[in-house]
Amino acid sequence: FISTVCNFMSHEKCLKNVKIPCSCIAPSLVRVPVAHCFGPPGHYKRKFCTVCRKSLESPAFRCEVCELHVHTDCILFACSDCRQCHQDGHQDHDTYHHHWREGNLSSSARCEVCKKTCGSSEVLSGMRCEWCGILAHAACYIIVTPECTFGRLRNMILPPSCVQLFSRNFSKLHCFRISENLQTESDEDDDVDGSMQGSAKDVQISTDSSKQTLKIFDGNDAVKRNQFRLISVPRIAKNEEVVEAALRAYYINDDQQEYELQTFTQQALLSDDVINRNDAAEDSNLGSVFRESVPEAWIIRAKPKDEEVIRIYPAWLKVGMAYVSLRVNKDSTTQTVIKEVLPLLGRQMDCLQNFKLVEVLMGSKQVQRMVLDNQELILNRLKDIRKTSIRQMNQTRFYIVENSKSIVRVNLFVGGLPPQLSPEEYTNILKDELAIKTNVVSVTHVYQAQGAVVLEISCFSEAERIYMLVKDTTVNDKPLNAVVIPEVMASKIPRNCCPLLVFVNPKSGGLKGRDLLYSFRKLLNPHQVFELTNGGPLPGFHTFSKVPSFRVLVCGGDGTVGWVLGALEEIRHKLVCSEPSVAILPLGTGNDLGRVLRWGAGYSGEDPYSILVSVDEADDVLMDRWTILLDAEEPAEGAENGIAEPEPPKIVQMNNYCGLGIDAELSLDFHHAREEEPGKFNSRFHNKGVYVKVGLQKISHTRNLHKDIKLQVDQHEVELPSIEGLIFINIPSWGSGADLWGSESDNRFEKPRIDDGLLEVVGVTGVVHMGQVQGGFRSGIRIAQGSYFRVTLLKPIPVQVDGEPWIQAPGQIIISAAGPKVHMLKKSKQKQKKTGS
Repeated sequence: FISTVCNFMSHEKCLKNVKIPCSCIAPSLVRVPVAHCFGPPGHYKRKFCTVCRKSLESPAFRCEVCELHVHTDCILFACSDCRQCHQDGHQDHDTYHHHWREGNLSSSARCEVCKKTCGSSEVLSGMRCEWCGILAHAACYIIVTPECTFGRLRNMILPPSCVQLFSRNFSKLHCFRISENLQTESDEDDDVDGSMQGSAKDVQISTDSSKQTLKIFDGNDAVKRNQFRLISVPRIAKNEEVVEAALRAYYINDDQQEYELQTFTQQALLSDDVINRNDAAEDSNLGSVFRESVPEAWIIRAKPKDEEVIRIYPAWLKVGMAYVSLRVNKDSTTQTVIKEVLPLLGRQMDCLQNFKLVEVLMGSKQVQRMVLDNQELILNRLKDIRKTSIRQMNQTRFYIVENSKSIVRVNLFVGGLPPQLSPEEYTNILKDELAIKTNVVSVTHVYQAQGAVVLEISCFSEAERIYMLVKDTTVNDKPLNAVVIPEVMASKIPRNCCPLLVFVNPKSGGLKGRDLLYSFRKLLNPHQVFELTNGGPLPGFHTFSKVPSFRVLVCGGDGTVGWVLGALEEIRHKLVCSEPSVAILPLGTGNDLGRVLRWGAGYSGEDPYSILVSVDEADDVLMDRWTILLDAEEPAEGAENGIAEPEPPKIVQMNNYCGLGIDAELSLDFHHAREEEPGKFNSRFHNKGVYVKVGLQKISHTRNLHKDIKLQVDQHEVELPSIEGLIFINIPSWGSGADLWGSESDNRFEKPRIDDGLLEVVGVTGVVHMGQVQGGFRSGIRIAQGSYFRVTLLKPIPVQVDGEPWIQAPGQIIISAAGPKVHMLKKSKQKQKKTGS
């Protein structure tokens, strides 16, 4: 057997065991309507559409938050059943139930209940909870206990009941801070094209002369947008058969007796009054729909009714029932409905004025709510919705809601402002540039060092206006950026929960970052995953500033790790958990720190779930950080107009190493090559090739760096051997994994550790020596070990710190320990046994 609506297939003997609801009744089974978050269309191999259950060959959409995949033309029929990742003031629960999604599992997936395989790459099969990841057959999942405990990762997940976000006017992409530079076409165009192509795809224009193809619209909205679906029916079909085929094309399960088709000619399409034409189909009394002159298109219309039964859903009222059914007639108004419903919910003592009736349209991209007027006639309202779109009627619900003082609080993080100003000055800039209304907008947090503020806005339209305006605003030639941030209710976080704050740099490591962003949003709460290209690390730390205990995972190269650690150092005093431990998922080219902490040389596609388990089991270690003060005594070369101004002293933080001379020069040349053609630098292999090429050009250099610099270690002058590069190392890995210090023991020096408060100073004699160190044949020349260094530059010399190179003018460089040591996470050696999920 095959379902004529959603293409579900079953043996005859298995029919009695089918537990999967058809797409046409899916909207009625939604517990809490939550819209999906669709990115741009893409190509997804071996995935199936949730609505029509067919495979996705052409470009299709996927939700960025849950495992929903749909065809472009099925997107309108998907209902809003995404994961509820935050409380939005509509229906808030503290207990979480499993959030089941069908299909698109790997073929090796095993059922939790019967332990047999439940996945398939041939059809949509098997169920998976999108919070805890538990898998089950469609026949088995109903006996799994409904409460979800978030599975193996429960201590790392930010519980959705602890996150609050009032997001009415913001798209889901804004709420989850998903950058829109990936968005290609606008949604509107996708929809229109999609419905045309998609429906044509399902129904090939029939070449069989006994069949014919019709365009079907489901109401005035579809006519305006020219969105139709095609059906193929026999030329001598009865009227009822055509109506039934039309309803099925729109995933409507109702009795076809309640509907009729209204003719719709091309001329009418062009004339404006199509919306007002209310003539019933003239052909409705004929046995066959078709005459010689067949109309080009038909509209499905609902026949008028004198009474019908509607469902009323109790929002928030803890009454233990999903909905109550109520018969309404042509005299029923919103007020009479509320009056009849309250006794059925056991609230007969309550005053009618305390309640309102809300119409909720559960679209896949947006859940729209509208409060009905007290005197509104319910039957007229239903008629209007059906006239607009029969499909929308299927996705519409009525909720009875208690009137409460609704608080609106939207938090916007605005960055890119000039640093080191007072709160008043920031408010004035915002008034001038964004014309903010100070009666609804207040500045709640100021980050002066970073030039950022957090605004609390108590009006949705003002929040949306500011958000849109910020994108096109520059202050002092610097573009501003705005991020919608959720509010984490720290008091609700369970005691043993230590949520993971994830930062991903989507530009690191050949675009692997983008796939990781998607995976981590699925495995955790998307509100704990931050994209570093969207406002940097600060929005993430601000969001977590009240969380009593959390950990950080940074996905990116060594430069990204340094960026996040630097931001943490600056904002540490504003965090309740001032010393979170930091784990690394190396995505860049060098990844020396990642190697030392056992996270590997670079991400090569391991399962993101097992990465999170490793982070959960990792050991806490301490690491020194160093401050480098660069004080140029002479003006920088090429000073404009010959006016010599010495550069102001510059302070940089160092985690891994600092190189002077040849090492920094190679880094600088590589940097210039990457800036000229950034497109080519998205594979580690190519990046290393460029390093080699740059190095070969430097082989004939003379060794006289030691003549151009002086070194003082812990107040003592140190004589330098004949070298071309001087390197200060904090960790036992340099230049993508080489051991520069070497492993042999030496009475003069301590054995290096990353938390000993000492730096090692090593010399290299040139490119060939560096190559030998890289190859593991030699180590560097050990020069000194200490905790305070002064380097005097006698001429401009290339310098690099953690892979960031520049030319430093003559002057002093002072290296000393920075603040407290940082807590890092080191991957533990032995795989501990998995604790039961």
